[in-house]
Amino acid sequence: MAEFELHLADNILAIHEALVRKTYRHSCYEAFNISDPKPRNIHKARVKDRVVHRAVCRVLYPFFDRLFIADSYSCRKDKGIHKALDRFRSFTRKASRNNTRTVWVLKCDVRKFFASINQDILISILNEYIPDRDILGLLEEIIRSFHTEHGKGLPLGNLTSQLLVNVYMNEFDQFMKHRVQAKYYIRYADDFVIFSDDKSGLETMLSEIRVFLDSRLGLTLHPDKVSITTVASGVDFLGWVHFPDHRVLRTVTKNRAFRNMREKEGAQNTVTSYIGLLRHGNAYKIRNRIEALYDNENRLSER
Repeated sequence: MAEFELHLADNILAIHEALVRKTYRHSCYEAFNISDPKPRNIHKARVKDRVVHRAVCRVLYPFFDRLFIADSYSCRKDKGIHKALDRFRSFTRKASRNNTRTVWVLKCDVRKFFASINQDILISILNEYIPDRDILGLLEEIIRSFHTEHGKGLPLGNLTSQLLVNVYMNEFDQFMKHRVQAKYYIRYADDFVIFSDDKSGLETMLSEIRVFLDSRLGLTLHPDKVSITTVASGVDFLGWVHFPDHRVLRTVTKNRAFRNMREKEGAQNTVTSYIGLLRHGNAYKIRNRIEALYDNENRLSER
């Protein structure tokens, strides 16, 4: 980044020239692994390519965002995980008519989501919305710059990937709202939930979902992450276990918080981030334990 900024004007002009002449070619990626909390393979683009990614998103995001449904919450302005959690609570009340009837929740997760994106299908979807051949050519260059297997996959590290997967899954969102007519439906990236007081209706809906994802988008559901349960028994969604009148932190998330506290010796930014997270649910005791652990470690370090 610093090297790029040393000759910023020249580098920007070089990118501009390549785009105008249609000679821009995406560079190779730098791959590395993280645990977030599960292992993920990240591919980082070079600075010049990240400049192009940001420019593309600045132009295309406002256009596509207007097409997305209200209850798609991942990587969108004024949306995000906390808005999705609030919507879950709201749908619980509405579907249960203020907890006067049993509500079932169908919860699903797409298997190997980013790695399974079919590039040909994605490009065909983009063709339906974008008439400009130069923009389509640039998008295809970015999409084809990476693959997990021939013609499949998007890199987790690209800003453009966040927009493109929402464009891809918008096909599914529209199917859910207009064909299936799921009234209470929330999607965050590859996780989605549907509320209903009719369990058999959700089972029928699940069959339709499997067929659509496979035939239209080339995706499959994770076999171990599909469930139909009542809200009263607890629904695990976006790091929290949800009940009719409260939500509690998922056990693995709680254990990871304490492990990180010990490994980072109660660093202030780690404590602040976890306390901020815990404010969004019923986690008073956990917050007290984290604060006590932080205070205790600080006292020991001062001795």
